[in-house]
Amino acid sequence: MGNGPRYRVKLKRRRQGRTNYYKRRDMLKSGKLRVVIRKSTKHVAIQFIEAKPDGDITLSGSTSGHLIAFGWNITGGNIPAAYLAGYLAGKKAIKAGITEGILDLGLQVNSYGGRIYSALKGVVDAGVDVPVNESIFPEEEIFKGGHIKKKAQWLKEDDKDLYKTTYSMYSSNKVDPTKLDALVKKVVTAIDKEY
Repeated sequence: MGNGPRYRVKLKRRRQGRTNYYKRRDMLKSGKLRVVIRKSTKHVAIQFIEAKPDGDITLSGSTSGHLIAFGWNITGGNIPAAYLAGYLAGKKAIKAGITEGILDLGLQVNSYGGRIYSALKGVVDAGVDVPVNESIFPEEEIFKGGHIKKKAQWLKEDDKDLYKTTYSMYSSNKVDPTKLDALVKKVVTAIDKEY
């Protein structure tokens, strides 16, 4: 009688490199909702996900694309947009009765002070309890656009042509990159009024 191969084929998402099941199991053991943060070049997405045997269920979430309704009409792929998207997602979660979660980074490559941790800072500032070491967050000046402001001021004085091409999206939407902190504050106020 013939025997087949004596190995187990790994799960499809494991073979594709899309899921680390060891990390996922450890997160699910906590019994908390997962705060899933994913980034692309143009947007950041934040979701609150509950694991079920039949499949995961998204309970609440937000992307940086939703910020347009609150007055953020420039790129959704920078650190201030990530913070605001996280803040919006956190406020929506609180309204939906979600008070705590655990961070799920997935297989993304990330760095301290980057967009993922900026979005997480927004979630925490909105009032959702996520166990985290505060040292991973960017400085307050950065998630309010201070680094963009400094570069814009420097280019405006040093190279006006490069300034115009670099910040063309800002100028077409009538946003002054040297006053980005005021826009961040305005969007936070608009989110607070809504939620």
